[in-house]
Amino acid sequence: MSKDGTETQRTDAFSSAASFAGPPASPRFSSVTGSAPMPDVAPVGTEAQEASLDAAFDSHPRPRADPSRAGMLVARGYGRRDWFLRRLLAVSDAVCLALAMAVAMALVAGARGHSWQEYLLYGLITLPAWVVLFKLYGLYERDAKRLSHSTLDDLPSLFHGLLLGCLLMWCWFVVVAPAKLMFAAILAFGALAMVLVLAGRALARAGFLRLVSPERVLLIGTGKTSGALIEKMRARASLRLEPIGMVSCAEDAGEALGLPRLGCLEEVDLPGLMVKHRVGRVVVADAEVDGERLLGVLRDCKTVSVKVSLLPATCSALGPSVEVDDVQGVTVLGINPSVLSRSSRLAKRGLDVAGAGLLSIVALPALMVLAVAIKLDSPGPVFFRQERIGKEGHRFTLLKLRTMAVDAEAHRAELLVQSKDLHWLHLEHDPRITGVGRLLRLASLDELPQLWNVLKGDMSLVGPRPLVADEDMMVDDWARGRLDLTPGITGLWQVLGRTSIPFEEMVKLDYLYVTNWSLWGDVRLILRTLPVVLRRSGAN
Repeated sequence: MSKDGTETQRTDAFSSAASFAGPPASPRFSSVTGSAPMPDVAPVGTEAQEASLDAAFDSHPRPRADPSRAGMLVARGYGRRDWFLRRLLAVSDAVCLALAMAVAMALVAGARGHSWQEYLLYGLITLPAWVVLFKLYGLYERDAKRLSHSTLDDLPSLFHGLLLGCLLMWCWFVVVAPAKLMFAAILAFGALAMVLVLAGRALARAGFLRLVSPERVLLIGTGKTSGALIEKMRARASLRLEPIGMVSCAEDAGEALGLPRLGCLEEVDLPGLMVKHRVGRVVVADAEVDGERLLGVLRDCKTVSVKVSLLPATCSALGPSVEVDDVQGVTVLGINPSVLSRSSRLAKRGLDVAGAGLLSIVALPALMVLAVAIKLDSPGPVFFRQERIGKEGHRFTLLKLRTMAVDAEAHRAELLVQSKDLHWLHLEHDPRITGVGRLLRLASLDELPQLWNVLKGDMSLVGPRPLVADEDMMVDDWARGRLDLTPGITGLWQVLGRTSIPFEEMVKLDYLYVTNWSLWGDVRLILRTLPVVLRRSGAN
């Protein structure tokens, strides 16, 4: 909408992001739960903030749609929202790289008769090349493709880009600069750049999402996973997605999803509808939209700068490790093979031993202090021992710091009737929890003794949730595959909400973790666990 009140069409590129959902038994799991969530941010602070940023978007000139290109699918530019974010990330990268160069040169490079300021000057000349290199690695386009994108998703490409960039910068100093750059300076710059660029990108995204209004989403078609996707959009404010309506020929579809039905796809003027409702993204449920109609939707979305995501109906159990393949122009989805090789098992075990060993040494003084606090707070042992079901159904004894009264298990049955979830005991205020125990649970410090279970091999740092025998009996059929890997201290369930996630969805998250395991996936979940613990998300 232009400032004089007239509607202008904007030419833009579309991008399709294939979503995935959990196994077909439940409608609750969606692609959003399998993706990295955005950092939690507050809603727009004031109308003035939002208006000022909207004005900045409007000041950026946008080309009108060219009628001669109406049948084409390739647009000439990004929408205003994505245009602004891409440049914000590029500026953040350049500033952080410059800061890393300045610190590294000041600490290491001032030698061989040349001042560190001279080295820095030659380094700053390379900043445009760094931005081009990051663009080649796709570090500025992924936010437009995905419904949910976190800074951790940038880490593999950023690491590889910095590695190549540092090598090229060393060559630049050898060929052009008055003196070669010492290896120690390159190493210091690479390490600082990794930390600063990641921090800068996280702050840039968080600030951007705080200032802009939520992205308005239009759903086209219906499917088994549509309801779950809409529910996730509404439940996670950090995604900054606002479903505003749906286009479907099923007259009762809107009521089922709690969205207004805006008409049938074959009858509505889709470009006009999207401009009228200020739609930023369209999610297409392919169960109702065939190939020809889908191409028409893509063309319509292109003419008004609207991004497209596909919500596949036949890929419910694939998970995030699906590879998009191409066979002579035919698109094929490659499913992650259900194989965990010996080298993969050794790598996972190596990560467990190294991580648990280091954390045990660091946590030992805290454990001693907590043990004294538990003994002074209530009578009973320091540790709570409980039998859990582990890998391939083997039973083991799980260790935790005691957070309840000694006779807590004797009252389990009578409290189960008050549980929020009939599958397990979930109370808003459990009367069995002690004073110190409540603090331990809020900070997740009661889990620290499980590091011993990891060192013994009964558990892993990352894995499915270890269930008690009664809960394990409720898991059957395909979901038994969750026991193919060793249960973990953290995992998808813990990162995405812990007790706020129902039992059935927790089982499906465990299933997806097992069928899509990767070593980077484990590292990523470990890194995502710390913010969740600090925010006390889902702590019971």
